[in-house]
Amino acid sequence: MTNVNVSARKPFGKIAAYCFLIILSFACMVPFFWMISTSLKTKATTFQFPPQWIPADPQWANYVNAFSFAPFATYITNTLTIELFVIIGQVVSCTLVAYGFSRFRFRGREVLFMIMLATMLIPEQVTMIPTFLMFSKLNWVDTYLPLTVPAYFANPFFVFLMRQYLLTIPKDLDEAAKIDGANELQILWKVLVPVLRPSMTIIVVFTFTNVYNDFMGPLIYLNSPEKFTLAVGLANFVSSRGSEWNLLMAASTVVVVPLLLIYYFAQRNLIGGIASMGIKG
Repeated sequence: MTNVNVSARKPFGKIAAYCFLIILSFACMVPFFWMISTSLKTKATTFQFPPQWIPADPQWANYVNAFSFAPFATYITNTLTIELFVIIGQVVSCTLVAYGFSRFRFRGREVLFMIMLATMLIPEQVTMIPTFLMFSKLNWVDTYLPLTVPAYFANPFFVFLMRQYLLTIPKDLDEAAKIDGANELQILWKVLVPVLRPSMTIIVVFTFTNVYNDFMGPLIYLNSPEKFTLAVGLANFVSSRGSEWNLLMAASTVVVVPLLLIYYFAQRNLIGGIASMGIKG
């Protein structure tokens, strides 16, 4: 009798859990639905009460008008240019550093690794002014160099993730490659890099999101309007046409599309990489 009651509770528990998750998902999607709905409204009907979720007369021209009032095409090009160089820098540098920490044995390796991890505890606000002064002395202000060059010095968090992943890969693969005459770089490139695709996907997705949403960096280092990124461009759009929320939501809808696309196409490797990420020391 007890077993029957327990087995009867399991389907009920699953149904309740799924219902709760569905309700929570809809609650999280409400701002996104409101953004799309507002992007298709007129200025007069933006804040009408009760809210009209499906506009009776969709204003598709809002998207055209939003892009005519601000050079969002230029902002997108600038952002994707920075994205390209930063992603390449993060993947290459983090892979090399993680490979060194996971495969090479040298004196002070663990101490250096702990020092690298400790740098993540330093707030960004503490280093903001010294970093700006350094780049100013190098005459890099109003260029993309301060936004891209630091990516080639490895991110401690990404190095930690990739190192933990490398520790789960048997060293027998390295030994077999050495027997065939491969050097360290050949082992990394031909043997380990194909296996590291899930962890590299995590780095690419997280880096893309961080750079895409970065507002403070471009705001500090970029002065020329033609060099602005999407985050700064949207902020300027708010300051210049803040009362036209329908146009702002139209621009925001277009801006959020690349983020949705990269998560959609990378979700299999992203979820698999996070699930298989080891915690081996």
